[in-house]
Amino acid sequence: MPWLFVEDLIHSMQKHLVVFGSRIYFSSTKITKPILPKLINLGDPVKNGGSCIRFLSTMSMQRRLPVLDDPSTLMKEDGVAVCSTMWIENFREPDRTVTSVQEYLRRFELWVLAYQKVCADEMGTFMPRSAIQKSAYDDLLALRNAVLDSRFKWAARLDFFIRSPKDKTDLGSLSKRKIKAILTTTQPATFQDRIVQEVLYMILEPIYEARFSQKSYAFRPGRTPHTVLRVIRRNFAGYLWYIKGDLSTILDGMKASMVIDALLRDVRDKKVIDLIKAALVTPVITSRVDAGEKKKTKRKNQKKKELADDEPKPDPYWLQTFFRFAPEEAEKLPSWGHCGVLSPLLANICFDELDHWMEGKLKDFYRPVTSKAIWNSPEGGEEQGNTSWPEFVPTNGKDKTRKMDYVRYGGHILIGVRGPRADAATLRKQLIEFCDQKYLLKLDHESLSIEHITKGIMFLDHVLSRRVVYPTLRVTAAGGKIISEKGVGTLLSVTASMKQCMKTFRKLDFLKGDRDPDPQPCFRMFHATQAHTNAQMNKFLSTMVEWYRYADNRKKIVNFCSYIIRGSLAKLYAAKYKLRSRAKVYKIASRTLSRPLKEKKGVSPEYHNLLRMGLVDSVDGLQYTRMSLVPDTDHKPFPRGWRPDHEKVLMEYIRLEDPKTLEEQRNCLKEHGLISPQDQISMLVWNLKRNAISVDQLPLDAKELALSLVEEDSDSKNSNGKNNEEGYEAAQL
Repeated sequence: MPWLFVEDLIHSMQKHLVVFGSRIYFSSTKITKPILPKLINLGDPVKNGGSCIRFLSTMSMQRRLPVLDDPSTLMKEDGVAVCSTMWIENFREPDRTVTSVQEYLRRFELWVLAYQKVCADEMGTFMPRSAIQKSAYDDLLALRNAVLDSRFKWAARLDFFIRSPKDKTDLGSLSKRKIKAILTTTQPATFQDRIVQEVLYMILEPIYEARFSQKSYAFRPGRTPHTVLRVIRRNFAGYLWYIKGDLSTILDGMKASMVIDALLRDVRDKKVIDLIKAALVTPVITSRVDAGEKKKTKRKNQKKKELADDEPKPDPYWLQTFFRFAPEEAEKLPSWGHCGVLSPLLANICFDELDHWMEGKLKDFYRPVTSKAIWNSPEGGEEQGNTSWPEFVPTNGKDKTRKMDYVRYGGHILIGVRGPRADAATLRKQLIEFCDQKYLLKLDHESLSIEHITKGIMFLDHVLSRRVVYPTLRVTAAGGKIISEKGVGTLLSVTASMKQCMKTFRKLDFLKGDRDPDPQPCFRMFHATQAHTNAQMNKFLSTMVEWYRYADNRKKIVNFCSYIIRGSLAKLYAAKYKLRSRAKVYKIASRTLSRPLKEKKGVSPEYHNLLRMGLVDSVDGLQYTRMSLVPDTDHKPFPRGWRPDHEKVLMEYIRLEDPKTLEEQRNCLKEHGLISPQDQISMLVWNLKRNAISVDQLPLDAKELALSLVEEDSDSKNSNGKNNEEGYEAAQL
């Protein structure tokens, strides 16, 4: 009898049971015999009890198994819109402590966007969402789930959740020797590691950008070395002593505990912290090749490599040349463990405490002086006087101007001090103690040197110096009499370093010699055509003109660069076309090298005939061969309290989204007796619908319009009653 009860129980449950794991579905009909004996053997009462229990427990366990997510159902929003939401939320509340970012880490849209960015770096072209294959979506979802379930491991070289579309390697067919080479030699970051790095970067960047100090400018969106130079020109005028600090040794590597402590000040999500900590502590495998083990191999005739369509093209020659002009302060890019693109952001997070500490020192050091001094007001105050005038420093009396400013670009800092040198020495001592306590970095006086403005301060390949002027100050006395006195002022000069420019040209093999620089031929362009070579160098010169945009000696430095490039090309063409000297090259190709050069006369038809037929490229002459052709220095005034455009848009959007802003605008309109365009249009539409009054018949004045509406409303109330009251209130709203 009990076993019959079990059979009845199973038949009664068949309408509701669904086994998801094995995809067995029970219909409303009776269970057929071929299926039932596989589940429960009803004929054997001894084994039947255990079988029934195992069957029910298996069904309950399979019920608890989650259904795999479908990537198509997870794409509810565009990835860029999700990023915009994160930026708005963090800039609305910049001081809040973020306890969890699991919501955004689960958003599949961010993972797809990270996949597109990494594919663009890998293949050289942006992959739209419609071009992503279904298998890639599934693999990307598996990678996301592995990160959420703590199954993801950094630097996995043989076990991948997702692979690059460009990677066609069959790991199963690799030999033991190749597998050993993969596991023991230096390898670039894997494709899936870069995707995880991009996702973490998209989540953490808006959190910390809302908190970072306005005194830091490196590795941040919208801030460039040009921004630093303009800030220095705007805020550092009149400073006598400068502290130039080199903290770049911190960028070489920092203890994981210090980085995690810096992260925990604002973000306390355990999943993200554990991911970053694992990326920092996972060892990076680097192969060591001894010089004695290198085998000498004969150079074989190699065919010219042809790039595939989906393979990223190398940077052009002009771009590679320009990026080697990077200043010393911007040359080093931090790379910590397996963090990849996260490393610059983590460096700024660690330096952020130093920035805020320096901001407190700026406020404590500032001491205003009211006599015989004209300067810019402190942060947040109103402008006093014309900012384009020099700043005047009193040279006698008990009162002395005390003011200080600070900027940081990467691991390099610059502090300007207006006051005695003893104040700068005291600040340097405090800064050394702070770095020793906070970063365990032993600094000496050489890494934090104090220099006077008269010696010239080198920063970002520009020299900061001053010009002293003695203008006449006109001061109005109490009785209205104008008193003229002589003052002392300084103008800050920001000039490009000719010495640094020559040093970089020598490093690029464009130049030889110090006192009498001699251009050297750039043989890397030997096999290129004259038109292509000139076009490459023109792009390089245009980029140099933009780089030295804010240098006071812009014309001189660009003219020097043009001279070096022109001499280098002339020597190249002399060797290529066997003309023996630069003079013969200039005689044939002119000063700008715009005329075509030929190996022998009469071998080919005239150049103009070939150009007309479209058989040759037009040769563009070199730019900026004369100093008069170089544009002037950009002295456009830099606004106080400057912020990048994207931050301005964010702050404006947040302000307009606040209901208080709308209420303030409405109150302001009421005080001035004005009416907003939206309200006026709603009144026009309402009156047109209610009384069939044309727009032309309505009064233009807002007050007359309001009076006419009130009169019409009173008439309508008498005739129609309550319905017209509700309609008028709707029109008012």
